[in-house]
Amino acid sequence: MAGNNGNEGIRPDWVNKDFYAELGVKKDATADEIKKAYRKLARANHPDSNPDDTAKHEKFKKVAEAYDVVGDPEKRKKYDEVRSLYAGGGFPGGFPGGTTTTTGGRGYNFEDLFGGGGAGAGGGLGDMFGDLFGGGFGRGRTQARPRPTKGADVESTATIGFVDALEGLTISLRLTSDAACPDCNGTGGKPGTKPRVCPECEGAGYIVQSVGGGFSMNETCPRCGGRQLIYDEACPTCHGTGRGTSARTIQARIPAGVKDGQRIRLKGKGGAGENGGPNGDLYVTVRVTPHRVFGRKDDNLTIDVPVSFDELALGAEVKIPTLTGAPVTLRIPAGTPNGRTFRVRGKGARRSDGTTGDLLATVEVQVPAHLDEAARAAVEAYREATADKPLRANLFEQAAR
Repeated sequence: MAGNNGNEGIRPDWVNKDFYAELGVKKDATADEIKKAYRKLARANHPDSNPDDTAKHEKFKKVAEAYDVVGDPEKRKKYDEVRSLYAGGGFPGGFPGGTTTTTGGRGYNFEDLFGGGGAGAGGGLGDMFGDLFGGGFGRGRTQARPRPTKGADVESTATIGFVDALEGLTISLRLTSDAACPDCNGTGGKPGTKPRVCPECEGAGYIVQSVGGGFSMNETCPRCGGRQLIYDEACPTCHGTGRGTSARTIQARIPAGVKDGQRIRLKGKGGAGENGGPNGDLYVTVRVTPHRVFGRKDDNLTIDVPVSFDELALGAEVKIPTLTGAPVTLRIPAGTPNGRTFRVRGKGARRSDGTTGDLLATVEVQVPAHLDEAARAAVEAYREATADKPLRANLFEQAAR
């Protein structure tokens, strides 16, 4: 879509314009027919293709203006309503070049007719044209209402214990976030002073900038920053920015089963919204301190179980702890290799559906650093008994293949 973008002021004589005729289509033309007609005329009259033809430049602007209205379904509907009202006599005397007309000895001032004539004026046809064209009569613009703005999202980090991460808990978080200045309530003006309409944008909050080729775009007013009003004296606290910081403490629920480094979103717990907008969100990155005995692998807990050589060779039953404190007995078959992992069902981390994972117990042979005389004699006897069964008999042969 080209030309005016729907936010530029409307002139009274626009109501007399036949945008359908400008595009060469019927009033009941389909959206595709309107688009096709616009593209054809825009290509034929584009300033880049006709740099020295002022007539085509003007035609391009008119075509763009027409398509901006009837090419938008909502604007087209309101435009048709206004044209129908005008054709049915709803605007006595028509719309001449000025803003006042007469009929039957009675005068009509368009400032009053469209809600711009006084302090109590408002609504009516002025609202219709304001919605349709984004502007008003008189100054060329209406003062736009401040749009609701969502509050800023806030980031925080929480460090919790290993057991707390598995079971879940509620923690207190001290947050500092962007907020309206507490002294001026976000206006940016010195408390006690009165604002005035920004002379740069005339209270619209934006200015229209031409970008060439009949196109224009809106930019936030550089003087009022989109607030529509300005103060001659800035707030000494925020220096006219209208912003400050807010410190508060909230209660945040950390769900059971949270993992180290997981990022949790708490909806609506972030910065406060503006002009009725919703609050932002709070994102908490959880750091879990490691446990001295247990580890974690997905929804399972892990534990390294120290065992002796004879327990693996001859088999044994050993007790191992669980996170709940109630020990379980691990049955080790004879001939179990070092590093084997056993699974103890239902002794792991709690899942979101209420079930629990398992406990993975890995046996690790512990080699004693010192042996007493009896133990040394026993180990040497074992060595002599197995001397004819070397463990590395085929090691070099396999390595050479």
